[in-house]
Amino acid sequence: MTNLALRKDPYNIVITGVGGQGNVMASRVLATMLVRRGFRVTIGETFGMSQRGGSVMSHIRVSSAAVWSPQIPKGRADLLVALEPVEAIRVLADYGNPSVKSLVNMRPIYPVGVITGEADYPAPETIRKAVAALSETACFLDATAEAIRLGNPIWGNIIMIGAVARLGVLPVNRELFAAVIREGMPASRVEANLRAFAIGEAAVA
Repeated sequence: MTNLALRKDPYNIVITGVGGQGNVMASRVLATMLVRRGFRVTIGETFGMSQRGGSVMSHIRVSSAAVWSPQIPKGRADLLVALEPVEAIRVLADYGNPSVKSLVNMRPIYPVGVITGEADYPAPETIRKAVAALSETACFLDATAEAIRLGNPIWGNIIMIGAVARLGVLPVNRELFAAVIREGMPASRVEANLRAFAIGEAAVA
């Protein structure tokens, strides 16, 4: 990718999911790629009640010239990457706007209230309609299912990063991802991460 200009400055990204999905790692990988492109990047993270199973949200603010506060103002997200579908709706309700683009992994992780029968979890079509109504464009992926086929559901987070690259809203690509992964991971894990990234790219039309 030769055009390194941002569509707006700062460009505001929210990556959301629940504990145990690799939300923080996805945020760090994407941020590292953007830093390699010469941008100034700040990350702010919030965590739910429990480390595994609670809501996790990372704010990534990208600028060509300034360092911004890590908290994205309400209603000002430009890109949402959701590792869990209901978390997408929750975040869009606060940070969405008519121009936000959304990438959503459709594998649900049921909270305790749903498991015990005290609450209902929305149907997939209800989720799709809600996300589409709150976004300019929305893309829905089966990232967890693809990651399981690769051998580990955690690779769903990297599949989502591949989808971000394919979306074309940020100057990141497979070559840059490969360079970052090769420096930050054991050699035995590199090939699987590259395959996961490629699956994410192929999932976005």
